[in-house]
Amino acid sequence: MTEPGFAPLSHHIEYPPQEMKQRSASFLDTIQRRRSIRDFSERPVSVEVISDCILAASSAPSGANRQPWHFVVVSDAQTKRLIRQAAESVEHELYIKHASKEWLNALAPLKTNPSKPFLETAPCLIAIFAEKYRLLPDGIKELNYYVNESVGIATGMLITAIHNVGLACLPYTPSPMRFLNRILDRPENERPFLILVVGYPADGATVPELDKKTLGEISTFV
Repeated sequence: MTEPGFAPLSHHIEYPPQEMKQRSASFLDTIQRRRSIRDFSERPVSVEVISDCILAASSAPSGANRQPWHFVVVSDAQTKRLIRQAAESVEHELYIKHASKEWLNALAPLKTNPSKPFLETAPCLIAIFAEKYRLLPDGIKELNYYVNESVGIATGMLITAIHNVGLACLPYTPSPMRFLNRILDRPENERPFLILVVGYPADGATVPELDKKTLGEISTFV
């Protein structure tokens, strides 16, 4: 493998302390308005905007720069219907047979159930796959490193980018998700990581009234 060259760090921008504080406060205000929603409008979303958000996510750091992710953007109505049918079958099994009483009690305040109409209503689904290994032209499998961490960081950046442009989303993780490989024709070396449901909030959309932990509860400064 050819080793990468190195170039001077030329794009970093350092801000004066006061501007830094203003930017951090502004971003905090922006990101604290982010909410996961389940009530989506059918309004279409811009493919160009979604493409830019995915490119932003792909700038995430990854183990050995393997970039072990693949994003499948689904807007076709029939494909969304197939995904919904498969997901609801999995969810029914979860709620009826596999979920513990503790897990169901934790979900109860959110009023979730096996029905997932948002998978069809929302104009865009982004299925995110984690690449366990990559196949070289000679057929050799080359292992990827820190796959969950890398794809998790990229997914967080994608969620942030989507919120930044004024769209809303829902991270959705039916289990198991291997049906996505079949429906979306993805190879065996890719493991479904998450479905990101993307669109505009429906008129009258509601969200649970939730509290976030305080800085003191989530952090320690030493």
